[in-house]
Amino acid sequence: MPQLDIEPISGAAGDFDGLLDLIGEATVVLIGEASHGTHEFYRERARLTRRLVEEKGFRGVAVEADWPDAYRVNRYVLGAPEDADAEEALRGFRRFPTWMWRNAEVLDFVGWLKTHNERCGPADRVGFYGLDLYSLYTSIAEVIAYLERVDPPAADRARERYACFEHFGGGQTYGREVSLGISDSCRRGVVDQLIELQRQSDSYLRRDGIAAEDEQFYAEQNARLVASAEEYYRSMFGDPTSSWNLRDRHMADTLARLSGHMTRHGDPGKIVVWEHNSHVGDARMTEMGRRGELNVGQLARERWPGEVVLIGFTTYSGTVTAASAWDAPAERMRVRPALPDSHEALFHETSEPRFVLDLSRPENAEALAQPRLERAIGVIYRPESERASHYFSARLAGQFDAVIHIDETRAVEPLERMSGWELGEPPETYPTAL
Repeated sequence: MPQLDIEPISGAAGDFDGLLDLIGEATVVLIGEASHGTHEFYRERARLTRRLVEEKGFRGVAVEADWPDAYRVNRYVLGAPEDADAEEALRGFRRFPTWMWRNAEVLDFVGWLKTHNERCGPADRVGFYGLDLYSLYTSIAEVIAYLERVDPPAADRARERYACFEHFGGGQTYGREVSLGISDSCRRGVVDQLIELQRQSDSYLRRDGIAAEDEQFYAEQNARLVASAEEYYRSMFGDPTSSWNLRDRHMADTLARLSGHMTRHGDPGKIVVWEHNSHVGDARMTEMGRRGELNVGQLARERWPGEVVLIGFTTYSGTVTAASAWDAPAERMRVRPALPDSHEALFHETSEPRFVLDLSRPENAEALAQPRLERAIGVIYRPESERASHYFSARLAGQFDAVIHIDETRAVEPLERMSGWELGEPPETYPTAL
């Protein structure tokens, strides 16, 4: 077994001291997860993010979630009165998989963020943003609602352009029918709407003042999302590499625009990103890259060389919240022990239950320079086909700057606990979250 230089995680305040040294003056820190349903990934990511906010001056948390859903949380943590508490602010996350953001750990973090912002002056408050592109119809409604407030005739024009989507009922239906030639594309209308909104932005801001800039930025990003989502849903029924790349380019571009918006008025523009390892780890160091796929971590390194730190998570075994199929109910599933030739199995041999691995240290980089298997569980887990469904080859030392390994993990607790989830594991193996 290669010798690894590791930093144990004890649960004490000094955890992640080495990581903070590694992060240094970086302006973008991307923190991954090996599944969308693991309690410890959410908890430790939140603990690290709190330190980045309090000690490193990070002012934004950008997550693998839809822009309008996350922006409802953003309004709440920045003091808007619409939602009474964090649970209510998270109710915008209605699309499958709801447990990804409506879970106990995110609820605690949003509550902390709200309290933190109440103690800060306006310049030091931290926002919460979404990078993803699935909210086609919600974003359409948000663009129209914004224009109703600032320019009602423009809202009428937006309705006419977006009416093209009305009879589909969903983005995938739209993409399927257009790809099969059953329906015409709505592309021209969504692009025209984005162009008009961009051209009118200065006049809206001159009329309404600088206080309206965030609202205008929010609306324009929704219009961009509609344009990206329209293209994405069409691409879903063609080359899968094309649709993957379109989505990750949209998320990377959203991150860049968000950073630019934050820095426009003197904010340092330092952002923490929460996404899956498959989006965070540099795709060039994995078989994803060999297939022609890129991702947010790669694009961030290219856009901000020397200013980006990529952090991944791994686990050997435990339980996970996931579904057996798309749109199926959340279940609490047993995660099989990692395959013998994987990074996770190698870390299991250290006998250290949880630790940080700094891959900038020469001994670690050398030990992990060769490709090994790496596990990835998304919102669906299929243990019966685990090797084919959940593993890919990766050179860990180039994929990430650091990895946090937690040997045995447990399922994240959804805010809505269905009977299938409750029965997934015996209660004594799943203690209540503190």
